[in-house]
Amino acid sequence: MSGFEADNNGVSISVAADHKTVADFEVSKKPKRNMFAFACSILASLASILLGYDIGVMSGAIIYIKDDLKISDVQVEILVGILNLYCLIGAYAAGRTSDWIGRRYTIIVAATIFFVGALLMGFATNYAFLMVGRFVAGIGVGFALLIAPVYTAEVSPASSRGFLNSFPEVFINIGLLLGYVSNYAFSKLRLDLGWRVMLGASPRWLIMQGRLGEAKTVLDKTSDTKEEARGRLSDIKAAAGIPEDCIDDFVQVQKQTHGEGVWKELFLHPTPVVKHVLICTVGIHFFQQAIGLDSVVLYSPRIFEKAGITSSDHKLLATVAVGLSKTIFILVATFLLDKIGRRPLLLISSSGMVVILATLGFSLTIIGHSDNKITWAIGLCITMVLSSVAVFSIGMGPIAWVYSTEILPLRLRAQGASIGVAVNRVTSGVISMSFISLYEAITIGKAFFLYDGVALVAFFFFFTFLPETQGKTLEEMEGLFGNLVGWREEAQKLKRKRKMNEANHQIQLGNNLTTDRQC
Repeated sequence: MSGFEADNNGVSISVAADHKTVADFEVSKKPKRNMFAFACSILASLASILLGYDIGVMSGAIIYIKDDLKISDVQVEILVGILNLYCLIGAYAAGRTSDWIGRRYTIIVAATIFFVGALLMGFATNYAFLMVGRFVAGIGVGFALLIAPVYTAEVSPASSRGFLNSFPEVFINIGLLLGYVSNYAFSKLRLDLGWRVMLGASPRWLIMQGRLGEAKTVLDKTSDTKEEARGRLSDIKAAAGIPEDCIDDFVQVQKQTHGEGVWKELFLHPTPVVKHVLICTVGIHFFQQAIGLDSVVLYSPRIFEKAGITSSDHKLLATVAVGLSKTIFILVATFLLDKIGRRPLLLISSSGMVVILATLGFSLTIIGHSDNKITWAIGLCITMVLSSVAVFSIGMGPIAWVYSTEILPLRLRAQGASIGVAVNRVTSGVISMSFISLYEAITIGKAFFLYDGVALVAFFFFFTFLPETQGKTLEEMEGLFGNLVGWREEAQKLKRKRKMNEANHQIQLGNNLTTDRQC
């Protein structure tokens, strides 16, 4: 927390050193959104479309792939879910690659690998060939899932980091919607054809490489004010072990050649702060997937079929509605993250999922136990499916990526983020590869009751262990972590200290204004 105090004191001193006018007294106005950081975040997050498109297009394509390639339900589960396991290879490689060649070039690698995988899937003539394409595409998605949130978090100013760092999830949902729309458009083609067609560098990485001059230029472009740019530069230099008074454009930085020290710090000798951060990172990614939303998104045609919608066209149109709902509400979330905060949205979203999943399980159970078509239960089921993706997108969807990248210290960020991605994808893979077998074993209604129980545990986990991080710089986070259940006291201290610093800041401005008038 000393860096935070020094930063605030530094601001106060610089303000006191200059004479102020009435116009300067408006410093507390909220700065305009930084367009350079905005553009960088969009370009980096475009890679996330890859995963969304794959999820969306596969949910509808499997209807036709199963008939065309004559595969079983078990093979369908493996085909759909295996991509999440292949992602592990990409996520692990991206953690090392992003520290080696930089975040920007890793984004290019991600897009290239996925493009090759998509071509292989499009030209697949049998199940084995299709699985090879899924393998290559999975590696590309793993790269994209790691690098997009890490890069976006590192170029974003604190005032809009929640907004900008939710972009990867926004583009996942845009890709999802594109996949659903493609399914409906290509469903009119022949069976054997339809499913086949369906940025500036990171300143923190630059400083880790000792390229201080370039990092300062990027920070000047991506910060709201010059003072913030200087503060961010000072914080990152401290985190990288570079003296604050160093003004050289290039310095030699001691590096771990293969990142062994990072992995040891994460797993063998973690400090209380690192342990708390790691628990939060793993937990938020695990619960994001363990509540079973991938089952809703990937198998929505089957859920709608269980609800009484039998026409393939109607099922695919219903999935488009799912994609629209998810995309609209993720856009809403981007504007709320920096206004309401991460923690309130996360608690609202997880508690909402508890209610929705229970209601969905209830409606599907009623439908499953009746020989007649129960209109109200069908309507309730469809409403809950749409509500589940909406409520998920308001909180648990984007916040898992925003939160996990911003709480990780600079020295651990790439590898720590790769752990989060690995947990996320393994859990998603287990959910997507087991859903059909699960609901055939215990009924589809009971499957969603099971997910509901997980959502309830998730709510209590978030409430107990996750502090609010809104508005804090990436290098300030360590003061909030280190005490799993006692972090609230530290958060209150930080809040009081911030108010005191803001009050002192305003007093200094008032004194300068009075002095200026007397002169």
